[in-house]
Amino acid sequence: MRPAGYCLVVAIGFCAASGTALAETETHRLRYDAFLYGIPIGKADFTSRLDESRFEVSGRFASAGIARLFDKTDGTVISKGRLSGDAVTPSSYELAYLSGKKRETTTIRFSKGRITETVITPKPKKRGKDWVAVSKKDLAGALDPLSALLSPAASAAEVCNRRFKVFDGEMRADIVFSPAARGERIGTDLITCRAKFIPVSGYRKGRSTIAFLRDKARLLVAFRPLGARGHHTPVEARIGTKVGTVHIRGRPVD
Repeated sequence: MRPAGYCLVVAIGFCAASGTALAETETHRLRYDAFLYGIPIGKADFTSRLDESRFEVSGRFASAGIARLFDKTDGTVISKGRLSGDAVTPSSYELAYLSGKKRETTTIRFSKGRITETVITPKPKKRGKDWVAVSKKDLAGALDPLSALLSPAASAAEVCNRRFKVFDGEMRADIVFSPAARGERIGTDLITCRAKFIPVSGYRKGRSTIAFLRDKARLLVAFRPLGARGHHTPVEARIGTKVGTVHIRGRPVD
């Protein structure tokens, strides 16, 4: 999966952080590490800035450990927009990455909550007949992967009873959260949710990775409150893949 889609699935995982408030602006920083069978495979650093009316979430991510020998990936991502009550209205989303010799950028522009422009450079090759195209209807109400999880929840119970329409520039998918079973909970002071990945469009029919994430993957995400405005951030995740469960853990950084 391209890093844009990986940002989308781990829209589930990489977002903001935990920190301190500065005047009316809250700045939060978190470092995430991803492991497969205890072996480091990825890392990311994210900073979120929230004030009464605006937000900005920016980050850097890279493959790590032995995974870097086979897939050297480095990238940056940033999402900006406005906050108003319980509404998150993104204005722009930009992703840039280098994977091996492949360099790609994705830019999404929003206006009044609607996606108005998506630019991928270099331009994707012509799609085959098995490609599920993204329609205007699919994009209605969709958010980028980072701004989606900033949507405030009125209570802890509401955190695990939400559905996000997410678009990463190529794929449109729904991420549906529901309460985790008692035996699935991560930690005692976190809010643990099950996550369901539902591809809508922007993918190739029959692709085994997408089918596995949709039909078989066990996805758990643990959240912690972010600031005092009803926002929450994922601090730990377990994502089932065809080769094993990826564990993602976040920790505050100064």
